[in-house]
Amino acid sequence: MADPVIIAVPKGRILEDALPLLARAGIEPEPAFSDEGSRALRFATNRPDISLIRVRAFDVATFVAHGAAQLGIVGSDVLMEFDYSELYAPVDLGIGRCRVSVAEPVELAALDDPREWSHVRVATKYPALTRRHFEARGVQAECVKLNGAMELAPLLGLSSRIVDLVSSGKTLKENGLVEIEVIAEVSARLIANRAAFKMRSAQIGPLIDAFRQAVR
Repeated sequence: MADPVIIAVPKGRILEDALPLLARAGIEPEPAFSDEGSRALRFATNRPDISLIRVRAFDVATFVAHGAAQLGIVGSDVLMEFDYSELYAPVDLGIGRCRVSVAEPVELAALDDPREWSHVRVATKYPALTRRHFEARGVQAECVKLNGAMELAPLLGLSSRIVDLVSSGKTLKENGLVEIEVIAEVSARLIANRAAFKMRSAQIGPLIDAFRQAVR
């Protein structure tokens, strides 16, 4: 029997929405997957030819790009940040919708005109995406890389602006920040490793079709 197809799924907010999609695609993880106390990272499913790994969202793209997993579920923000040529994203899953936006303190926004920027200092976990966005507008972006608690950066003088994921805007508001520019709309995608897709198309092709049907 061929090795099982490994699907990388992200911890956190996308996973809750992804589980019903997995079920509709005929994939149900073993009970340990839902056990809050479990430290396991790899899980069997109801299908012997499929197993799941649960990793950080940013790592999903890396595992699949390097062929350690053959399929993955990840936000398009991560794909834009890494821009791996080894990845193929055949299905927009329509879940995890939000946006990557520029935000700044309310009092700065009252005086600010983004069209007049020539240089910005930005705290973000998306330095590549942020630089590309500002370069396209002729603005030099100095990026301070943070992995979380982005809203603290303007409060503590680390940077005057942030680039981060925004859904409701509630977290920004609670920290005295306001969204001033949307860089990209985001949703979760099913991704595949290109080489694996070619070499194991008999296994992976039907799985991709099952996700397409699940989305419909």
